[in-house]
Amino acid sequence: MRAGRLIAIVLLMQNNGKMTSKALAEKLEVSERTIIRDMESLSEAGVPVYAERGLHGGWVLSEGYRTNLTGMHTDELVSVLIASHSALLGDLGIAGQYDAAVQKLLAASPADVSRGAALARQKIHIDGAGWHQMQESMPYLSAAQEAVWEERLLRLRYQREDGDVERIVHPLGLVAKRSVWYLVAEVNGEMRTYRISRLLGADVLEERFERPSDFDLASYWEQSMGEFKQRLPQYPATVRLLETVLARMSKERYVKVIESRPSEQQGWLTAEVEFQTLSSACEIILSYGSRIAAIEPDELRAKVMEEAKAINTLYGIE
Repeated sequence: MRAGRLIAIVLLMQNNGKMTSKALAEKLEVSERTIIRDMESLSEAGVPVYAERGLHGGWVLSEGYRTNLTGMHTDELVSVLIASHSALLGDLGIAGQYDAAVQKLLAASPADVSRGAALARQKIHIDGAGWHQMQESMPYLSAAQEAVWEERLLRLRYQREDGDVERIVHPLGLVAKRSVWYLVAEVNGEMRTYRISRLLGADVLEERFERPSDFDLASYWEQSMGEFKQRLPQYPATVRLLETVLARMSKERYVKVIESRPSEQQGWLTAEVEFQTLSSACEIILSYGSRIAAIEPDELRAKVMEEAKAINTLYGIE
């Protein structure tokens, strides 16, 4: 957010000329002290901004600076363009404004910088709605990144159930889902997704390939995730839970609350939910202790009671 605000300050001064700390603070909805700190950061970064004192003073950019927006290099502009998660912006209702701002940035930047940054957006996608956070060893991430960037063929080796497999792929982009990185590649005319940490080898080849002009990495990933979720196993069940638990239950990663209705007991609800498997349903229900009970199917009730008895036995409770 701060990087975007610094760029916004420069754009505002380029478009409006001299501006006071108060005017900038009101426009950007921050404090005047924050604006002063931002000006110091811009100056340290080499942006020619200075303060004019007096009654009609304010912050000013050196004359002629407009021709080079912020002096940003391609990699600097890329860091701004890929830093904002499209899903989060959509939740805030400002995805359209972000896209408009990106176009202004690209249009106002030098031609070589904007071309490189626009291409980079097609090769890196950040998915902020993550699986659970984890740390993985990714010795071949740099090779995958080089192949994506240089549009060179990539020889991959990875393990399947029937043994190790080697493929030569057209690497089209990288996707980060929290700390997990994936390579999206084309193989024999079909799209494939490879988890970087599971690669056994990766070699960048000298031969180049032509990137499909109509391929959009973010769109492909969203479609791929939708299809993946549809393929997940489903285990429907009925549970009874405290009203205060419903909000948390609805946010569980492997649970989908279909509907809920008031239960006969005050303060409780009866809910129709979808778990993934019998085992995961049992584990999730037990994690809520006495605040949730399995109603149907019978096998789920039986498994929860069996596990509860085992817990009692473990603690010496008859």
